[in-house]
Amino acid sequence: MWNGLVGIGVVGYGYWGPNLVRNFANTDGSQVIAICDNDAAKLAVSKRLYPGVVITKEFTDLLKDSRIDAIAIATPVSTHYELALAALKAGKHVLVEKPLAQTSEQVRRLVGEAERRNLILMVDHTFIFTPAVQKIRELITDGALGEIYYYNGIRASLGLFQRDVNVIWDLAVHDISIIQHILDDAPVAVSATGASHVAGAPENMAHLALFFPSSCIAHVSVNWLSPVKVRQTFIGGSRKMIVYDDVEATEKIKVYDKGVTINGTAESAHQARIGYRAGDMWAPHLPAKEALQTEAEHFIACVRSGALPISGGMAGLQVVQILEAASQSIAEQGNPVRLRKKLRPAVRVLSTPEADGRATLDVCN
Repeated sequence: MWNGLVGIGVVGYGYWGPNLVRNFANTDGSQVIAICDNDAAKLAVSKRLYPGVVITKEFTDLLKDSRIDAIAIATPVSTHYELALAALKAGKHVLVEKPLAQTSEQVRRLVGEAERRNLILMVDHTFIFTPAVQKIRELITDGALGEIYYYNGIRASLGLFQRDVNVIWDLAVHDISIIQHILDDAPVAVSATGASHVAGAPENMAHLALFFPSSCIAHVSVNWLSPVKVRQTFIGGSRKMIVYDDVEATEKIKVYDKGVTINGTAESAHQARIGYRAGDMWAPHLPAKEALQTEAEHFIACVRSGALPISGGMAGLQVVQILEAASQSIAEQGNPVRLRKKLRPAVRVLSTPEADGRATLDVCN
């Protein structure tokens, strides 16, 4: 049984770091001990908001502080591996902003280090903790949609341009993690095209196609040069279809009882008659809880109990492998790239604290 609060250190107080600090500060069972950033002005802001928190420009201060049990990393992607590895070697549990690292080999090393030291390694795939995605997973798992035919996602906005990753590593990573979470299947190949419209900058728009062993196919379109913000997903099944619009304030999910019916057999496909089914639409009620709050609670529960996180290291590895394949495909002008066989991590309960009843063990597919 874990006694006392889980001490948290946050490195990076730029775009995402303040959100991590706020949610960990509001999570039962955790206490933000220190914030680290290179920018003195940002540290000053954090000190005004959280006067009891230690501020520092030195990451090693977090590693040496015995009050800090876990470190949350919200820094540029190029720094993830080095910082996460140092934290693990210092005996700290680690939460890393997406993606987990720049290469699958780096992710494997982090996973191995965490396993050797019986530490929690988790990647911040925030969208899988949203009430909307959790509901979609529930509907698919319960069979309400039937056989899944397609996933079409559009994720676009004006900026934020990243310096060390292209648009698929910044935006498509969200859809890839959602697909991984809601579908009991894994893609076998990926094809992608992309383009850069800013000299010297990585691709700012891209289109991905993920191919599955079944007839399911997923398309993801991402863009940093859109005049409007779009976060829209269409999921088609043999029984029902879903429209998920994350920009919507209230009815984020709409379930449509629509589809086609085919009269005839495969042998006489040319004679088959296609009919259309048009039933009701309903919008399930979703709780208003912030996804990052749910994620922070899950991370703390896993640290306290030793349960494997939903978005653990192996889930992060699968996402990075797809991102690597997509980048290779872009370089080859859309040539499909085969993916490695899907990894299924074994259920692992750490040998440190015993479960305290707060964590839900949910191993990624």
